[in-house]
Amino acid sequence: MVVIALFAVVWTLLSPTKIMASTGTRDLHALRPDLVTLPSQTEQFEQLSDENWSQTVWQRPACVASPACAADVSLLVKTLVKAEVPFAIRSGGHSPNRGDATIDGSGVMISMHRLNQVTYNPHSQLANIGPGALWGAVYTALDQHNVTVVGGRVMPVGVGGLTLGGGLSYLSYLHGLACDNIVSYEVVLADGQIVEASEISHPDLFWALKGGSNNFGVLTRFTSQTFPAPQVWGGLLVFGADQMAALMQALYEYQTAPQDPEANLIINLLPTNGLLLLTLVYLKPVEKPAAFAPFYSLTPVSEQTGVMSLHQLMELFPPATLPRWTWYDTSFRPNASLYAEISALLAPSAPEVSAVAGAASGSLIMAVQPISASAVLAGRARRGGNALGLEAVEQTWWSVSAGWASADDDGVVDGAVHALRDKIDALAARSGTRLDYLFMNDANARQEVIASYGPENVRRLWEVARRYDPHGVFQRLVPGGQKLPLKC
Repeated sequence: MVVIALFAVVWTLLSPTKIMASTGTRDLHALRPDLVTLPSQTEQFEQLSDENWSQTVWQRPACVASPACAADVSLLVKTLVKAEVPFAIRSGGHSPNRGDATIDGSGVMISMHRLNQVTYNPHSQLANIGPGALWGAVYTALDQHNVTVVGGRVMPVGVGGLTLGGGLSYLSYLHGLACDNIVSYEVVLADGQIVEASEISHPDLFWALKGGSNNFGVLTRFTSQTFPAPQVWGGLLVFGADQMAALMQALYEYQTAPQDPEANLIINLLPTNGLLLLTLVYLKPVEKPAAFAPFYSLTPVSEQTGVMSLHQLMELFPPATLPRWTWYDTSFRPNASLYAEISALLAPSAPEVSAVAGAASGSLIMAVQPISASAVLAGRARRGGNALGLEAVEQTWWSVSAGWASADDDGVVDGAVHALRDKIDALAARSGTRLDYLFMNDANARQEVIASYGPENVRRLWEVARRYDPHGVFQRLVPGGQKLPLKC
């Protein structure tokens, strides 16, 4: 038995995968030491590997590669594929899903932080944006030209992950999701080839990248349509927990009234903190527009509203400062009874709320995101549509998330959030309002997002993957992120 055990240890240490991974890392460092940060470079390596937003995903790769251009990425991909080395691709690192943008052990993390350019062409009215840019920096760069893009609502989020997952914006009712407003992608394929995917060049790949995550290549540039940067009315209103029922009823009335595409909002329910946050955005400088009438009868404990730029309004939202995070999501059509039932699940004495509240600095957050049918129709009308399979109906994307402080509470908090999401999903199914679609940007790694796009879109995505990645590199060597489902 001792001999067998010793043999197993030796085989593990000398396995082909480990040998190739080690060789791949050495090859990278020998070829371009300026691109590679090794664990021996302690301070720099720690800073790069722990850049991800949530500590729940922190891992220790064999090295961190930091390309500065598409040619660098091509070299990295060719070297890693030749040596069969697994790798992860990190844009802003905002996902709390372990493996989405991180990798452990013998794998290589490709950090895109140096590919963070933001340039604007006033003649074409297009912006070129690097995948490593954060949305706050994107808007700051475009402010000087008085234009904006359909992009993220949270400033520290990265461009790459959000856009490949769909990307929800306060401009979406007018223009669709972030992915719908991409004019072209520069992408490095599995063989290292650099191609431009657009409506006229590789249109099948162009379609697949609009919601297809990291299954097709490494994105090195997004070219996006821009729009005049609006002066808006809106801001942040804070309510006490005793107004939850009234707030959710107002949401239902807002969603079922005739839609004004200039009016958008998000609600964040914090039952563990006894607070409700309402962010209102009206894309014109009109004070208290009629579209938000259902909310005006409520009495906030604090209010910060006014006319400002959209960028300024988005910066009003308080940053999330807790170190550990998890989230799950679901979607359904608006329903007043369903909203009331969900509100009952969020009482302080409810088991999931109590479990999160009992964790160190535990905070439970529901992100309630109304989605207008106009957002879906706008996406369908733009450049061949997207891969998301969205129904053109009024709907709510409901995210259940939590932040906490100690790794000792990981299992309890994630279990509570998972259970609460399942209860909400079951209530939606019972009411007949549940939708299949899962919003990738708020989904847990345990949720099969791409399967929710529908069998026809999954089939098309597989066809594109086989065409551009016939050896399945991005299925085998990039284990993290939402992968194409095995059954379609």
